[in-house]
Amino acid sequence: MALTIRLSRIGAIHQPIYHVVVAEARSRRDGRAVEMLGTYSPRSKAADALTLKVDRADYWISKGAKPSETVNSLIKRARKSGGVASAA
Repeated sequence: MALTIRLSRIGAIHQPIYHVVVAEARSRRDGRAVEMLGTYSPRSKAADALTLKVDRADYWISKGAKPSETVNSLIKRARKSGGVASAA
């Protein structure tokens, strides 16, 4: 079972909100997830645009999960702001 850490889209048309999830690599984009790690709202200007459990992301990476390019940059941004991110 190959796992990836990726974005799963929710929200309305032209108002995207994404869940950062750990899912099987071959599952659907919005399909069943193993664990939800946080949320990301790219259009939000508020301080809560990104919430992410960095410790859980590190745990899954240590178990062999591969983060997507976008999620990798979000993890770096969350680490910069420190721990459970609430960064813009």
